Amino acid sequence: MEQNNKFKNTIETEEELRSIIGFPSELVIRKMITDLDHHCYDFISMSPFLVISTSDNLGFCDVSPRGDMPGFVHVLDNKHLIIPERPGNKRIDSMRNILLNPKVGLLFFIPGLGETLRVNGKACLVKDDELLEKMAVKGQKPIVGIVVEVEECFIHCAKAFKRSKLWEPSSWANKETLPTAAKILFEHAKIPNSSVDVIAERLQESYTKRLY
Repeated sequence: MEQNNKFKNTIETEEELRSIIGFPSELVIRKMITDLDHHCYDFISMSPFLVISTSDNLGFCDVSPRGDMPGFVHVLDNKHLIIPERPGNKRIDSMRNILLNPKVGLLFFIPGLGETLRVNGKACLVKDDELLEKMAVKGQKPIVGIVVEVEECFIHCAKAFKRSKLWEPSSWANKETLPTAAKILFEHAKIPNSSVDVIAERLQESYTKRLY
């Protein structure tokens, strides 16, 4: 792999990396399972949010969020789950990648819980009405579904959440100091005859009228 010449002291082999990091414990090695048991089902049924990682056939990567009410991801059996694809920005990055390379990684979150559930496997896109109708919200069924055939899954520890204090409101920044999506979009997109206010209105309309 070509290295970035900007850095003079890079790690280039797993052996070198292991000499620095070390090796996982027996518990970490043995925690990985190859199908969804009742613990995984319970976790997924309580999760309102996940991120899905994909890459195309050339290795260009993407990670994208998916969210809805807890249980929006349906477990079909111990080897398969389905993620509803709700209306979005129509970039379809994840789905385009899946068509080129079915390998995906999922990370399920439950608000307030530090541990996450990691699921890796192979995905395909489905348009079966019988499956999609079961995931309808407000009379609107998903556009398509992403079915994942599970190859491995395991619980990930809470250290990242404890260090970041992600679920602790006392650590959250004041809303007035947060970046505004409208301003970022305006300056990135540089659309003629647009403005921050116009983009803010478009976002608000999308959030209030086109969730499903």
